[in-house]
Formats: sequence, C-alpha cells, structure tokens
Amino acid sequence: MKYEFVYTDVAFKDIRKLDVATKQRIKKTLECYQNNPLHYARKLTNIECGEYRFRIGNYRIIFDLDGYKIIILRVGHRKNIYQNLN
Repeated sequence: MKYEFVYTDVAFKDIRKLDVATKQRIKKTLECYQNNPLHYARKLTNIECGEYRFRIGNYRIIFDLDGYKIIILRVGHRKNIYQNLN
C-alpha cells in the first residue's frame, strides 16, 4: 500500500527555496520511497525534531509516520538541517 505525503507549512517553504533540479530529484526519490518508507529511512536519535529521516544526496527529509501518512516536517541540506529545526 502506498503511503500519502503530507507537508507541513515549514517543509513547503523549505522546498520552495531549493533549485529546480534538486526539487525534481527529491520528488522522484520520494515517489520511489512511497511504497516502503521504513526500508529507506533512518531513525533519528533526537525525536524532538522528528522520528525518521530520508537521505537524498546532500539533502535530508525529516518526517514522522502517522498510519499510512508520511508527515514531512523539514527539508534541507545536510550541513545545517539539524541546526535549524526549532
């Protein structure tokens, strides 16, 4: 069963800031992850910022799972995504 993506307002703003090529790469990869997200995800140690993350090149997608919904919390470059989670 496919999971549904739900984007928070902050994640939507994060995505809008990215260049077109990066947006397309993230979209294509997330579509592949939609059938079995936990296979591609890593559990985060600090669950205050989210439960899981996807790694797509140098970008990280922080998300939570709620049933069959993937709630995208943040999207950002690996060097500063974990610093800007507040």
